[in-house]
Amino acid sequence: MTKIKILVSDKLAEEGLKILKEGDIFQVDCKYDLKPEDLKKIIGEYDALIVRSGTQVTEEIIEAASRLKVIGRAGVGLDNVDLKAATKKGIIAMNTPGGNTTSTAEHAFSLIMALARNIPQAHGSMKAGKWERGKFQGVELYGKTLGVIGLGRIGSTVAKFAQGFGMNIKAYDPFLSAEMAAKRGIAVTTFEDLIKNSDFITIHVPKTEETAGMIGDKEIEMMKKSVRLVNCARGGIINETALAKALESKRIAGAALDVYDEEPPKPDLAVLKYDTCVLTPHLGASTAEAQVNVAIEVAYSVRDALSGKGIRNAANFPSLDAETYKTLEPYIDLGDKLGKFAGQLVSGGIQKIKITYSGILTKYNVMPVTMSLAYGVLKPILVDNINAINSLDIAKERGIDVQEIHSNAEGEFVNCVALEIVTDKETLQVWGTLSSNQKPRIVRVNNVYVEAVPSGNILFIRNNDVPGIVGAVGTALGDAKINIAYITFGREKQGAMAVSVVNVDSDIPVNVLEGFRRNKDILFVKMLKV
Repeated sequence: MTKIKILVSDKLAEEGLKILKEGDIFQVDCKYDLKPEDLKKIIGEYDALIVRSGTQVTEEIIEAASRLKVIGRAGVGLDNVDLKAATKKGIIAMNTPGGNTTSTAEHAFSLIMALARNIPQAHGSMKAGKWERGKFQGVELYGKTLGVIGLGRIGSTVAKFAQGFGMNIKAYDPFLSAEMAAKRGIAVTTFEDLIKNSDFITIHVPKTEETAGMIGDKEIEMMKKSVRLVNCARGGIINETALAKALESKRIAGAALDVYDEEPPKPDLAVLKYDTCVLTPHLGASTAEAQVNVAIEVAYSVRDALSGKGIRNAANFPSLDAETYKTLEPYIDLGDKLGKFAGQLVSGGIQKIKITYSGILTKYNVMPVTMSLAYGVLKPILVDNINAINSLDIAKERGIDVQEIHSNAEGEFVNCVALEIVTDKETLQVWGTLSSNQKPRIVRVNNVYVEAVPSGNILFIRNNDVPGIVGAVGTALGDAKINIAYITFGREKQGAMAVSVVNVDSDIPVNVLEGFRRNKDILFVKMLKV
């Protein structure tokens, strides 16, 4: 029997290789540090490719991969794999998003303990030949309140550790239902309540437009003076300048950072000079176990996919026959863009995602479109921890009800994907369809009809339907040297609420957005990236 051939092009822990070699089904070739031209020459011989971050799986490599069925990345993210090229070629691309959960959670909790008992400072004092017991008096964790910002896999694990130490948990995660949190023994609260009333605060959210700088001067001023901050998520979520000021003035008791705005940080980074700030060089996932875990996880995933036993952690869609893929491909793209557009507009904790399909889509299994849409909605929130295949599972984990409805009723658009997102604050409806050249279009936002292009940088505005708004927006963008690519308008009725969707060629500075918000007739403005 001809063996299935697997190429491992980046060093993988032996535990993962052992799994692949079991049963004498696969031929596993380890060829590390291949140059792109050398990989291109041999990739046509293989059914699967396993990489870490070193190998760049480009469109050119994928085009040469005549037999390739699976690409597995031992790590979080797939930035070194051309997903579009892999999907078009019918190649499954998968990663290992859960492999470093325990490692990162343990590191975060280690920093909490180090802060509580001044362990690094006491260690340094002892190494210097001193005996300063009175100088390093700490605080107990028992009975203290830990504020967890972001209750995904890592945040939930940290909370579980803290519960074992008798800590009270407050969690802020607008995308997790209170019911799901209650099942874990955790109280969901507001961001303001958490930062005002926590003794320790640990951050476990991705860095997005919304989370960048979410802990700054204003937030620190609201905290207890005894609070201690920990960031093992992404640099820049805590404003480093504001943190340095707080440490200098002793406004807070301490902080611990594993991640930084710039990595490695410059030697003059302000927080480096404060003994009350514990620093580590991005060690969250740097354990022997984490490296073994991702190797084992990717090995099982690749093995099962090649053996027809199921697909886990895939970042693209299941293989479709050529005819079906050709029909669904533009709707898959529409779902992704429609979801991202709506996901950045909606506010509050998402409770339900309802998708109604009409027209030609009712004749097909549209699950790939549904997964793409759910991924689009949740991607701006979760960033690295979600892909199209696991989007529905993650939605379920967070108590979000995803409904798929096929409608045969005649509607205003022949082939339409109608999305409704229900949160604890609002209900948002956004409709999408394809243009005559099969390109995605947004055609309705709540009760307002538009003809918007969901692509690139988008300025979204809700305003009163009064003269001068369009001119004011155009003038402000022109003054800021921001070029408008497309613009569309719509209104509920004359003199009521209107919507403007403006595609621009570059980011819009914060001061320009703030200027729009000061206009009394502009009710809502947000910069979207689709």
